[in-house]
Amino acid sequence: MFEDIIDMFSAFTYQQMIWLAVALFFTFLFYKLTSVLIRRVILRAKGTEGDVKMIVGLWRVSVSFLAALAILGSYFQLGMITAVIGAFGGMFLGWALQQPVAGFAAWLMVTVKRPFRVGDRIRLPSYNLAGDVTDVGAMYTVLDQVGGAVGSEEAVGRNILIPNAMLFSNLVINYTPRKAENGLIEDEPALKKARESAYILDEVVARITFDSDWEVAENILLEAAREVTENIIEETGEEPYIRSDMYDYGVYMRLRYLTLATNRPRIKYEIEKRVFQGFSRNDCVDFAIPYVYSSRKGREARLLIPSSIDRSGREYVEKS
Repeated sequence: MFEDIIDMFSAFTYQQMIWLAVALFFTFLFYKLTSVLIRRVILRAKGTEGDVKMIVGLWRVSVSFLAALAILGSYFQLGMITAVIGAFGGMFLGWALQQPVAGFAAWLMVTVKRPFRVGDRIRLPSYNLAGDVTDVGAMYTVLDQVGGAVGSEEAVGRNILIPNAMLFSNLVINYTPRKAENGLIEDEPALKKARESAYILDEVVARITFDSDWEVAENILLEAAREVTENIIEETGEEPYIRSDMYDYGVYMRLRYLTLATNRPRIKYEIEKRVFQGFSRNDCVDFAIPYVYSSRKGREARLLIPSSIDRSGREYVEKS
């Protein structure tokens, strides 16, 4: 094989070498002129220098490949070399196109089945990523990242490119489903309507002391949720409700309500602000905090300072 290649190069005449040099010169000149034209077109379309660099780079590779292919086809009888290059090229092409073909198939699946749409908020738990879908292309899905730069679920304006091939092998959670699939959710009309309107269940947790008035605390929590989510309640018919857990220092009051998935942090903030103000203005309820004490220090303090009993029956010391 190598002897055949040497014979092909030795068969070059002086005239063929000149024509080869001329062809390379005009190819280079054509590339330069078209690159200038491409740059002007991109900049006039309000593109950036980064866009110019990427497109011109692709154009350079394309021109070089086509020129090399044309020169080889004009001067050489490729024969066995063509067969070998074709075999290895086919293997490489099949390996290189594995992910793009899978991504294209995933794009078709998303387009037809629509498990999520542009504007939906999705999460990929395997990569701890969440974002609002801004584009679904043939190769990539583009997300506006949610969180990451801040400590809450709000869009931060940072784009994430998700290869579509990942959609076949990773779990995707849609925060904002638009359609209820038959048999997948309950038949209650209010819950169906909530799902179709892209609402999710959220909660605000308040820790109250054992001596707080349970009914007053519950009313403050429910009224705060009703005031903030009034429009959501009217649309879905789902009222906020309370669940609770007891722990060592008091009671967890869990206020649960339907909220907009894409506006969850703001709604939660408004509710928590009203709950705090309500608790602060009412003497019947109080926030619980962990109480840490030392047995030895406690005995020493009781020997030196007279003690009193608060309304919950706990002993504490009074400072003179």
